[in-house]
Amino acid sequence: AGPLEETLTRYRHYLTVERGLGEATARGYVDAVRPFLRRYVSADGLALDVDQLSEAGVTAFMVTRCAEQSRRAAQSTATALRSLLGFLHVAGVITHSLAAAVPSVAGRRLAGLPPRLEADHVERMLAVCDRRTLGGLRDFAVITTLARLGLRAGEVATLRLDDLQWRVGEIIVRGKGHRVERMPLPRDVGAAISAYLRQRPARVQGRTVFVRLFAPLGPLGSAGVTHIVGAASQRAGLGRIHAHRLRHFAATQLLGAGAPLSEVQHFLRHARQQTTAIYAKVDHDALRTIARPWPGGAA
Repeated sequence: AGPLEETLTRYRHYLTVERGLGEATARGYVDAVRPFLRRYVSADGLALDVDQLSEAGVTAFMVTRCAEQSRRAAQSTATALRSLLGFLHVAGVITHSLAAAVPSVAGRRLAGLPPRLEADHVERMLAVCDRRTLGGLRDFAVITTLARLGLRAGEVATLRLDDLQWRVGEIIVRGKGHRVERMPLPRDVGAAISAYLRQRPARVQGRTVFVRLFAPLGPLGSAGVTHIVGAASQRAGLGRIHAHRLRHFAATQLLGAGAPLSEVQHFLRHARQQTTAIYAKVDHDALRTIARPWPGGAA
């Protein structure tokens, strides 16, 4: 037998002897984790490249595998994978346990979330923003900020000129519970906001970044941000999309790139993992897992 089956045989023995599981249950665990370990068989088939095991690898496997499974099957996969990673640590195959990196599967309360947005959908929404006009520049900047930073509509609406820290490449976000946090300001977000600000009327009331197009030229407000997204999505032929869907989009982009769920929690600035679960859970073509600091960056 090759290294894959040898490891699985040892794992089965551990389950039946050390953990006291029945043969049928142990066999189910082994079958569930075989596809995961198969990813780490060396090119010559003679070894398992366990040095390549990582949180990102665990996340990537769960994203791919759970998309093909029912909720119950996905729960079994998560349980078995946690067990395997614990075994590999106990057996000295890996230096530290990665079991905590395996997400729990979302319960029924998450089942009603809308399908995730694809990158193409966001691109279509941006494309219908006519940047030859002040309104188009503003709408393009708003949608870019929502999609790239995963901010809430209210957080975008309350952005102030002083919150844009151009010299250090950061943006100050005033979130729920009066929390004030700094996030990196991506180049494309900065460029979109800058292009809008160069055309923004000088006679604006207050120092909010995004303002209404018609008098009185005051703050845009959360409803205004939501309207911008909804109107753009309708013009793009996508139906009416709520601004919060772009927060989901930003989270699923990170997950799809293999980011550990702990990074997604930090990125979304959630205090509780259960809250992140709602944003990380997408439709049957993507992730069905619960989530738990952003790689450089609450509901």
